[in-house]
Amino acid sequence: MQTQKESQDASKVQAALYGLFIGDALAMPVHWYYDRQALYRDYGRVSNFLTPKAEHPDSILWRSNYRAPNPKGEILHDQAHYWGRPNVHYHQFLKSGENTLNIKLARLLMESIGHLGAYRAEDYLQRYIHFMTTPGMHRDTYIEACHRNFFENYALGRSPQKCGREEKHIGGLAGIVPILVYYRGRPNRAREAAREHLALTHPGDRMRIAADLFNDLFLQVLGGGSLRKAIMTAIDSQRNPLMGHPFRKWEELNDDAVVGRFLSTACYVEHAVPAVIYLALKYHADPEEMLIVNTMLGGDNAGRGALLGALAGAAGGMAAFPPRWIRGLVDPPPYLLSR
Repeated sequence: MQTQKESQDASKVQAALYGLFIGDALAMPVHWYYDRQALYRDYGRVSNFLTPKAEHPDSILWRSNYRAPNPKGEILHDQAHYWGRPNVHYHQFLKSGENTLNIKLARLLMESIGHLGAYRAEDYLQRYIHFMTTPGMHRDTYIEACHRNFFENYALGRSPQKCGREEKHIGGLAGIVPILVYYRGRPNRAREAAREHLALTHPGDRMRIAADLFNDLFLQVLGGGSLRKAIMTAIDSQRNPLMGHPFRKWEELNDDAVVGRFLSTACYVEHAVPAVIYLALKYHADPEEMLIVNTMLGGDNAGRGALLGALAGAAGGMAAFPPRWIRGLVDPPPYLLSR
């Protein structure tokens, strides 16, 4: 029979993964809206999972392109003819409560870890390559540059372990959460495996610095620490350069000013990760409002939302999230037993 502490710990583990999925799914229909007036006009205040509209006024698909060097690198499949068109929604075929590609790949990682009872980069890469190159495995229209770069190099004959190009986008950090959860009782192994996994598609110093900060905060909170206290300690220590912002002063300001004026809403980790820190600090006691505010700030709200959801779940367990969000996920995360 589980003790109360064991039950609470199990709830936090489950909630960290649910939060990863929830934060992404809530933001999915308004992902990469940079015009906040258009976001409100098209969707209102997003507090529930929604189905995306077919059109997206801020879409950059009209100037995005990918041409596989050969069939080995083909990853767009039946979505290719939407590229180069204006106003196409990045996630136009997803359902309410469905996750974007990055979170579906995190689920793929969970399946790999669950099958092997350990993290093995080689197994994940086999699954990743099969998933991306097989038509019909997902219905997302947009595929981020990290995946396009990987498969361009893969098609040219590089080893899968060497196909990543230097990266700077927050979306890559969602993929390390399952590893941190699985190895939570072995923090050194958790950090080591997280770095190894991140480097497959998101190598480079900027991503490493961002991941190190998130890893430390997440493991502290999942281990029973207070989310606000963990952030305040990181602010005081100033060990990570991404913490060099006046977060305490920002708490007194309007969110639109902080994330939009002082920090960009874009996906670059130098701005996106501090935005996560700011929102987690300000709304640590209200996870529901945290994720709604993040969603309504636009930009790469799905990338930020996934990390915020994971932190909120690790801090508060399943009670952190409204039942409608828990029930509304199309493909909830599997449970990961740690080793």
